[in-house]
Amino acid sequence: MEEPKYKRVLLKISGEALAGEKHFGLDFGMIGQVCDAVKEAVDMGVQVGIVVGGGNFWRGVKDGGRMERSRADHMGMLATVMNSLAVAEVLEQKAVPVQTLTGVEMRAFADPYTRRDAVRLLEEGRVVVFGCGTGNPYFSTDTAAVLRAAEIGADVILLAKNVDGVYSADPNQDPGAVRYDSITYDEVLARHLAVMDTTATSLAMDNHIPVQVFALKDPGNIVRALRGETLGTIVKEEK
Repeated sequence: MEEPKYKRVLLKISGEALAGEKHFGLDFGMIGQVCDAVKEAVDMGVQVGIVVGGGNFWRGVKDGGRMERSRADHMGMLATVMNSLAVAEVLEQKAVPVQTLTGVEMRAFADPYTRRDAVRLLEEGRVVVFGCGTGNPYFSTDTAAVLRAAEIGADVILLAKNVDGVYSADPNQDPGAVRYDSITYDEVLARHLAVMDTTATSLAMDNHIPVQVFALKDPGNIVRALRGETLGTIVKEEK
């Protein structure tokens, strides 16, 4: 089997991606394809951590309306837990060892997150699914992905999105938008490009973690990224 480029990765999956064509709730066909790719990654010897968004159920800033921001974000954290449990269930059905850890204690559903436990589980060969984002309001799940990647010492963040890379403008609105093969953190921040929010981008830059952005429409892209194939856009310190 081909040697993977990375030993330990943090896979960030948007909640919207798990909804598939339904755009709300869970598409277990899509989740199954994602988990097939994760299983293949594990079989390659890659240690995989996963952070899942909650936008298929609730987006705190967008859906909260006139709610107090912290409470709206708490609801978003609960949405990520539902998604995390769904992903863990499908992985278990495929005989992939998995453990869900949550940034907010809810022992009836999952174990509380600690860095030590997460690293131990990864070294034991388990996939670790991180729920509840950072466990704090005002921080996105993109920021949670970078935080967990830094804590577990991930080699790269695989950012699986609804677009196939980083563009100079929104490709859905600007037909002249150009996709970058690679771009620096500084350029992303200076041009206000919609890769991750600025907090997440700055945190990745400060911790020297490359971010590979690609489309989840074909979940096989996860494995292609692990093999080092040219795919989407890589965000790093230098081109």
